[in-house]
Amino acid sequence: MLSFFPSVLGGKSKTLKPKIAPEKLFKQYLYNNCTPSEINQLIEYFGVADEAILRELIQSVLIENASNDDAQFHAKLSSIYQRIQEEAHLIPSSENNTVIKKLQPQWPRLAAAAIVLAFLSVGGYFLLGKKASNQQQTAQNQIHDIAPGGNKAILTLADGKKISLTDAKNGTLANQDVVNINKTQDGQLVYNISNHQNTPIQTITYNIIETPRGGQYHLTLADGTQVWLNAASSLRYPTTFSGKERKVELTGEAYFEVVHNAKSPFKVISNGQEVEDIGTHFNINAYTDEPATKTTLLEGAVRVSENNHSKILSPGQQATVSNHTLTINTVDTEEAIAWKNGQFVFENENIHSIMRKLSRWYAIEPEFAPNVSTIGFSINISRNKSISEIFKLLELTYAVHFKIEGRRVKVMP
Repeated sequence: MLSFFPSVLGGKSKTLKPKIAPEKLFKQYLYNNCTPSEINQLIEYFGVADEAILRELIQSVLIENASNDDAQFHAKLSSIYQRIQEEAHLIPSSENNTVIKKLQPQWPRLAAAAIVLAFLSVGGYFLLGKKASNQQQTAQNQIHDIAPGGNKAILTLADGKKISLTDAKNGTLANQDVVNINKTQDGQLVYNISNHQNTPIQTITYNIIETPRGGQYHLTLADGTQVWLNAASSLRYPTTFSGKERKVELTGEAYFEVVHNAKSPFKVISNGQEVEDIGTHFNINAYTDEPATKTTLLEGAVRVSENNHSKILSPGQQATVSNHTLTINTVDTEEAIAWKNGQFVFENENIHSIMRKLSRWYAIEPEFAPNVSTIGFSINISRNKSISEIFKLLELTYAVHFKIEGRRVKVMP
């Protein structure tokens, strides 16, 4: 196996024999346990200029390069390995440590990619040795796999009647005051003002839409505002809006595209904070089991208020409320709304944070064994994948392993 890779490099094999095997050094490096001399061994092994360039090369190996097809695995790896070597030789060994590409400051940026690169550099010894011992568990997980969530929700009308939007037929579901409530062919809930819109509204009535774990839903309110509701979330709202403000109440997570009306501002109450629209597209994550409530602005402006403090956000900013403290940061907005776009984006997140998100979408109950790794994982994967496919990617790091038992998932070192 080891003789395979020199042939990819045109017969030029490396004679360097580090005091510690490269595969072991990579594992130590992944956990930030390498000494300076050991890091230098890795730098010399790859023929790069410094550690910053080594990190950049590792980051360039995307996790999706690891094929799920064992028959094509080695051919793909050899191609990637050759590209990495070529990139290493293209980077000048400058004394001032100039790096061609913009570096990401955090490490590990792509934990799984680092292990994939370790596989490439040592001919597969490290991963193949582990692979055989885990084949049985992987097969067991695939047998007891869990499908992703979908469009599921319960609508509660003002009179207390509950309608399963999952099972309801398309068309008119109910009429309340001057509003018709419809389910469209694409599975959206839409509130339309009827032709009798000049009829005085007798009383303000409220509806509640709730998504279960493993569910999501898209609705259009009577004012035209669109709301995408994530799993395990609920929204309470009036069937029609009148007066000086439009107020809704959120638990969980939702993305809003608000129809702006300066005379009647749109407000979202969630987990002790108030968000006021100033012509806006924004996302609110207000799950009670998360350590903070986060409001991320994509377009326009919003005012976020909590504990008598308020801030106005600009596009690209995120307000975080934790322990009655409001802070503002610039963030990657695509990461904040990845769920709405059908993606999971985990950026340097620990396994507890990841499992909270997975548990909502797959309706699972995670259990953690002692001493589970606390490293950060960075993965981008479709929410349409089965849970075993996500676990397979996480297990590429060999930092965590999973066992599926019905809806219960054991997370192990």
